[in-house]
Amino acid sequence: MKVAIVGPSTRFLSGISYFTIRLSNALAEFAEVKAILFREMLPKILFPGWKRVGKGLSSLKFGENVEVHEILDWYNPLTWLKAVEIARKADAVILEWWTSSVAHMYLAIELLMGKKPIIIEFHEVVDPFEHSILPIRAYSRVMGWAIREFAAHFVVHSEADREIISRIYGIKREKIAVIPHGIYDHYEKLPKEEARASLGIKEDFVILFFGLLRPYKGVKYLLSAFERLPEEIAERSRLLIVGETWEDKEAVQLAMRSERRERISVVARYVSDAEAALFFSAADVLVVPYTRASQSGVAHIGMSFGMPIIASDVGGLRESLRKYAGTRFVQPRSVPSLRDALVDVFEHRREYEPPEDLRWESVARKWCELLTELKGEREKRN
Repeated sequence: MKVAIVGPSTRFLSGISYFTIRLSNALAEFAEVKAILFREMLPKILFPGWKRVGKGLSSLKFGENVEVHEILDWYNPLTWLKAVEIARKADAVILEWWTSSVAHMYLAIELLMGKKPIIIEFHEVVDPFEHSILPIRAYSRVMGWAIREFAAHFVVHSEADREIISRIYGIKREKIAVIPHGIYDHYEKLPKEEARASLGIKEDFVILFFGLLRPYKGVKYLLSAFERLPEEIAERSRLLIVGETWEDKEAVQLAMRSERRERISVVARYVSDAEAALFFSAADVLVVPYTRASQSGVAHIGMSFGMPIIASDVGGLRESLRKYAGTRFVQPRSVPSLRDALVDVFEHRREYEPPEDLRWESVARKWCELLTELKGEREKRN
């Protein structure tokens, strides 16, 4: 089996960049994989994290058995033709869907690919930023429809997402496969006391929020829950809010005005993988208080560290975390529910093992089953 995967490179340091690398490396154990990557995905100034584009902040790399081609430029059709030339040698092509800024390149590749099976993997089902701006929303709908018309199959990470894209995009459910998102286990776990000493943390209960700050991430509810902790717990606690600020500047302002601001640390920037390992190693609990979600790559880091996770019971979070014994689900937007979960973790701290079906080998096998099935269907038609 020969597979071509098209997606963003580590220049953009996003969750889907990590996913593209991990999926490529995992599939390469069973198939011949070519990764075709965006070199210039869009004008850099339009990318919210443009200041870090191209900086080597990730320790995650493609394996030696993955053939990597970082060639796609948003403005250069010649690079699209080169991508098609490489992809045509594969039995199937996986397009990593993230943002409509790459839609014109995907459409060009699809139009030139002929009858090779094309699978669209929905890493993000609906981008909240694009959906909030009318011209971009209209462009996304038109181009999204065109791209979906040429796809043979679709992949999502949860049954909740399958229901969403079937309803919103009118895709038949039988054309949508559910394959879980694997855990991110490439971070080096450090002794807790060593990590806390490196970060200057003296408290013995450390609460972590990690990831891009966007309104739907629900940080303001976490801040309110932290303010409502019993004093005997709060005085022993440290809340870490670590992540690059995109649209949610309100959360940073609320943290700075909090009545417990002396026990809150805000790191409002993108952090390297080495720093991320420090924060996760130092923490006692990860909080994912999202108000909507397909999945959470951050939660998949938390599982690899074996830490308790408090997560909103929304979207695909329940499916991705329900088999993880360390999960405590809370009502979305519920400050009392978050507070009670924090108290419970404070009183019952321990480590957990991640589910076996979220190991990348298991994820890769499910992808191989789908790709083999699609290849067989194509051979029957021919």
